[in-house]
Amino acid sequence: MYKNKNIAVIIPVLNEELSIAKVLADVPGYVDQLIVADNGSTDKTIAIAKSAGATITTEPSRGYGATCLKGLQAVNDNNDIIVFLDGDYSDHPQEMGMLLDQIVYHNHDVVIGSRMLNEESKLVLPPVARFGNWLSTKLIALFWNEKFTDLGPFRAITQTAFDKLEMSDTNFGWTVELQIKAAKLKMSCTEVAVSYRQRIGISKISGTFLGSLKAGNKILYLIFRELLTR
Repeated sequence: MYKNKNIAVIIPVLNEELSIAKVLADVPGYVDQLIVADNGSTDKTIAIAKSAGATITTEPSRGYGATCLKGLQAVNDNNDIIVFLDGDYSDHPQEMGMLLDQIVYHNHDVVIGSRMLNEESKLVLPPVARFGNWLSTKLIALFWNEKFTDLGPFRAITQTAFDKLEMSDTNFGWTVELQIKAAKLKMSCTEVAVSYRQRIGISKISGTFLGSLKAGNKILYLIFRELLTR
């Protein structure tokens, strides 16, 4: 399907032994490189991922962004497209082609899988997550004139575009940093409506009040930091 494109998939995980096998089984066969980026799991996540043939990277310092950055170090030099998705089986990996089509056939640089554009998916999100997405994307539209509806984890980006972003956030602000920097650089961005379901296990961010508060503060901090940074 995408024989002229090398595609790497990065799945950040932390204690996802109940879900990771399902996620990996649903990743389309045309993917060239499957990377499970571990953030210090103490269960059987790594063993299960290895048995499924995934490349494993390990980041001992806690943080979603740090884990993604570690996973990126394993990407092959000849890669064309990077796809990120969560390891808790809330995303639908088999919908990956909808994101890739926007890059391969419509020449977009960045594609966000939006849960907010899918009414059933939107209802799965906790109210605090829906509000955070609404506020963050409104601010991005206000400051950088780029219309997003979601900061969803299921996303695809060309390798060339990603290399220009100089990503640095190691924690909750990774997703919004990527979208803001893409907007600032006037990259071609779009969204597609994706399916979403209740995760297997407990969310490390929106599943707790403290996690939601920390994530919200970090996202707002990054928005205003980037506003003041050329």
